[in-house]
Amino acid sequence: MTLTKADIAEKVRSHVGRNKKECAQMVDALFEIIKQCLQQGKDVMISGFGKFSIRDRGERVGRNLLTGEPITLPAKKVVTFKSSGKLREKINGKES
Repeated sequence: MTLTKADIAEKVRSHVGRNKKECAQMVDALFEIIKQCLQQGKDVMISGFGKFSIRDRGERVGRNLLTGEPITLPAKKVVTFKSSGKLREKINGKES
């Protein structure tokens, strides 16, 4: 099952007791701040959750799936996420 922005807003609403519209605006604002920081090349670290960062991916050789001939894929920036140790422990059931 996929968790959507609307689901996150609903969970925030149930925790903080605000109305649905305000919670949706808070979630949208949070994601917008994260996007802006990443666009500026800044890392986003959320304690106990993980770190989002931008990484340069170099030019590389790929294949055209239809013809099989090699093509050059251009360099680009990609978003990476590294989970915190606490999150990994929680996921793996080793919560203390």
